[in-house]
Amino acid sequence: VQLVESGGGMVEPGGSLRLSCAASGFTVNSYIMTWVRQAPGKGPEWVSSIHPAGSNTDYADLVKGRFTASIDNAKNTLYLQLNSLKPEDTALYFCTRGFLTSGWVPGSQGTRVTVSS
Repeated sequence: VQLVESGGGMVEPGGSLRLSCAASGFTVNSYIMTWVRQAPGKGPEWVSSIHPAGSNTDYADLVKGRFTASIDNAKNTLYLQLNSLKPEDTALYFCTRGFLTSGWVPGSQGTRVTVSS
């Protein structure tokens, strides 16, 4: 099982990014897949979870209406579209299989998002 995130970068407030999470060793569409972020000096924060086959997607209140999670089955890849970015969205973003649980530690390198003017 391997997850590789990409697509992060530095943008100005109000900008957009699309993060990718390429999976290997399993089919993302068969599992709950979750995006987690960790800001400097803070603990992990749940962002979004997409249920198997995209049947339902949940978002944290802080990102609802601005972020959209999706899956490309052909590429076995999870995406997170980030719009209307704010400085407080600055963090290292990870994807993970299953829900975010206490004691979670990242199993991948993440992708860094920096929102600054």
